[in-house]
Amino acid sequence: MEMDQSSLATVDALNDLLKIVIFRINDEDYGIDVTLVNSIERMTNVTRVPNVNDYIIGVMNLRGSVIPTIDLRKRFGLPSEPYNEDTRIIVLSLEEIEVGIVVDSCSDVTDINRSEIEPPPTVVGGIESTYIQGVTKMDRRLIILLDMEKTLKS
Repeated sequence: MEMDQSSLATVDALNDLLKIVIFRINDEDYGIDVTLVNSIERMTNVTRVPNVNDYIIGVMNLRGSVIPTIDLRKRFGLPSEPYNEDTRIIVLSLEEIEVGIVVDSCSDVTDINRSEIEPPPTVVGGIESTYIQGVTKMDRRLIILLDMEKTLKS
């Protein structure tokens, strides 16, 4: 089955788009690829686990699965804030491992054009560039795109 040129152009345009989940930490906007996201949950009880890195706040029981949970503020060395009704846990799947990341709030899911992603500056908002895939501008906002594999590896 052959496609006409306009259909091919539409497919190419879709391939150039990246759907991201946008969330906030410390008044900065971050984005991650939506294909990594299983669910976005309200803050729930997290059971502490001894002898782990301080940014691993524990494990949570989500529909029968025990999921390690990481506070991204602590992971990035940012000051702690008390959790509130906006706090969310984004449950991700990385290499068949589920992990929850705690963020200040989760705002939306949007498409960005891959061609508008710029390489990361050396330091953004106090976060090392090793955790950052790139940055993009959207409606006068700077969205920092995180590399979740590098962010979650200790």
